Amino acid sequence: MSEPLTRSLGTFVSNLRLSLIPTDGLEVVRTGFADSIATLIAGSVEDPPKILHATLAPPPGDATLYLVGPRAPAPEAAWINGTAAHALDYDDVALRGHPSTVLVPAILAEGEVLGATGAELATAYVAGYEVWADLQRRDPAQHHEKGWHPTGIFGAVAAAAACASLRKLDAQKATQAIALGASQSAGLVANFGTMTKPFHAGRAAHAGVISARLAAAGFTSSPDALEHPLGFLAATSPKGDVDRTSATQAGREWSILALGLSVKKYPLCYCTHRAIDGALDLLRAEKLGAQNVKSITVSTSRRNATILRNSRPQTGLEAKFSMQFAMASSIVANRVGLRELTDEFVQRSDIQALMPKVVVAPDDRIDPKRTGNAPYDQVVIETADGRRLESARVTDERGSPQLPLSREELWTKFKECFAVGNPKLDAEATFEALMTVERGQGVGALAGMRKAA
Repeated sequence: MSEPLTRSLGTFVSNLRLSLIPTDGLEVVRTGFADSIATLIAGSVEDPPKILHATLAPPPGDATLYLVGPRAPAPEAAWINGTAAHALDYDDVALRGHPSTVLVPAILAEGEVLGATGAELATAYVAGYEVWADLQRRDPAQHHEKGWHPTGIFGAVAAAAACASLRKLDAQKATQAIALGASQSAGLVANFGTMTKPFHAGRAAHAGVISARLAAAGFTSSPDALEHPLGFLAATSPKGDVDRTSATQAGREWSILALGLSVKKYPLCYCTHRAIDGALDLLRAEKLGAQNVKSITVSTSRRNATILRNSRPQTGLEAKFSMQFAMASSIVANRVGLRELTDEFVQRSDIQALMPKVVVAPDDRIDPKRTGNAPYDQVVIETADGRRLESARVTDERGSPQLPLSREELWTKFKECFAVGNPKLDAEATFEALMTVERGQGVGALAGMRKAA
């Protein structure tokens, strides 16, 4: 008989070592650290982390904000950094949510306190990733459709596992940490398009640090908190059809190899990315002025259509969850980047005039390879002069594991994020350190990398 789920995941976390992780999995770890730290630095100048920092008013502590910012206690540092990393919604995607934006801030904060090596940082990331993957695979339904934000609910458990790994907790205490994380799971889709969405990520990172610390100190929790009929999996399941009994795959079938990470090319909700790729490719082939657009129809999954709740956004935050804005920006600017995600650009008359012409057509067919997606997304533009322009049927968005960004493309995004958030930081030195993070000296080797005067 297999070990109960919560305990088996605790055992996996306590036994995991860098030497057990497949080499190809470490490439995913490097990408996760690099992309999350890039978006953390870019997001550090946004209002959500600024307001959170001012409100928490943490005393000086032993962890660093934004690599070179003020110091704060590790739980608050994880909270603020996690919120910054997700503030622009530009961070990587996998496992129905945003794993790196939770895991990396938690690992950086607690890893700095503990003086963890690069090997320990990388191992902690894989511990968190695999726990997250094992939990999300157990439910065929889409948590978004119930109103749950997977980043918030799975992230708290995964961050607890990562911090338990950093603290080298034994199997019993790692189990306690995971169970504690489960009771701190939260996040509502209704809050998408506001500052509360990145707060979900930061709060999950904070929960991970606190959970592992409490478990290390002897704080108790239920060793069946995940699989119990009134536990995490049952409570968060959209339809109650959830696997609470099968053996864990963590450490036996490496999800980090099978699923990897998708790195965003555009700072919008990932549900828009297939359509943006299709629209921009179409517009490169067919020159089209906004004044000649009669209508735009976007076919995407019903889940995506539900998540993209803002049909008439007025702010940059709202626009991140708007297919209408994504299409309008593609046509007007021929791009959808950070400089388009401003209140001023969203409120431009030509953008506002185009958005009502965008119709989202929900597709109820299921992509057998990717839950929550339709088999493809497609953009169709009807022009005022009677033409019908159809994009390709986009099955794989750029930046996905199927069409990964090259190292050069990842570096381009990284340096642009540093230029936005803190141009005084040495982006190149930091990037190179992250490309060998598992062989480095830990957080201390990343902090304080400023350009020479």
